[in-house]
Amino acid sequence: MKNWSYYMVFFLAGMLIMLLIQQYVPEQKDTRNSGFLTSSKNVNKSNAAISKRNVNTTKKVKQEARAVPSPDELNFCGEEVPLHIQDVHERFDRELLINTYWHSNTIQLLKLGGKYFPRIEEILKTHNIPQDFKYLVLAESGLRNVISPSNAVGYWQFLESTAKEYGLEVNHEVDERYHLERSTKAACKYLQDAKEELDSWTLAAASYNIGKPRLKKELKKQQADSYYELYLNRETARYMFRILALKELFEQPKSYGFYLGEEDLYKPRKFRTVKVDTSLDDLAGFARQHNTNYKQLKLLNPWLRDRSLTNAENKEYIIKLPI
Repeated sequence: MKNWSYYMVFFLAGMLIMLLIQQYVPEQKDTRNSGFLTSSKNVNKSNAAISKRNVNTTKKVKQEARAVPSPDELNFCGEEVPLHIQDVHERFDRELLINTYWHSNTIQLLKLGGKYFPRIEEILKTHNIPQDFKYLVLAESGLRNVISPSNAVGYWQFLESTAKEYGLEVNHEVDERYHLERSTKAACKYLQDAKEELDSWTLAAASYNIGKPRLKKELKKQQADSYYELYLNRETARYMFRILALKELFEQPKSYGFYLGEEDLYKPRKFRTVKVDTSLDDLAGFARQHNTNYKQLKLLNPWLRDRSLTNAENKEYIIKLPI
């Protein structure tokens, strides 16, 4: 009995010691991910602080799309555009809106204007054609040597028959519809003829799209005196208004959100010229003889359509070469 009492004393003493040890020894934790856990806590605290700060300082701006302001007055080659007529105003507004918000295309046109307009303006002036017609070439081709679905070609989009009528050479080796200077001069001749026949620069421009005979026929049938009085097919009905919209954007770019400096515009290509009055069997070889390559020769002379130039009649061609 006495021994049992000793055992009970030792047992109680042991239990007391264990309780004391648990109280004063800190709990052991798994420290394998302790660095990650601490880092995560800090990141969460930082994010919370940033979020709190942003709530106080970040201004929310909603995206806005606004109507485009139309000018009070507008003219083409000095001829008034009757914007006071409702359908005329709406048709012009449509083209202005499209080209204002078609940012990538309009910016490219503004840039290309810096490259090509100086030479086009010079030729228009020489032929007494109003400068507003440089916007017609913008509407026709975007100042690119393109081919339309109706096979109109080049900057001024001549059909083969019309090109030949106005003195351009068109064959499998030479196609002067791709020649900036030659095609611009041919366009000037066409516009002079159209102005004489139609007695209006606006009608001359419209005829560039629909053709002189058809336009004269519509004027007679509809007993109209002006382009703006005519009921025309959709393409020709939009044609002049696209030209007018491009004119407005080029002349007042900042009014429509286009801020391009001179340094943003493409520059006219510098070149030297060589006169050729014989056949060239190998244009790549010709380019090498003049310290350039076939690629640069083609870029400067896109009217050369093949790898050779046959010149049985000893016609004089002027070929551009890079400086």
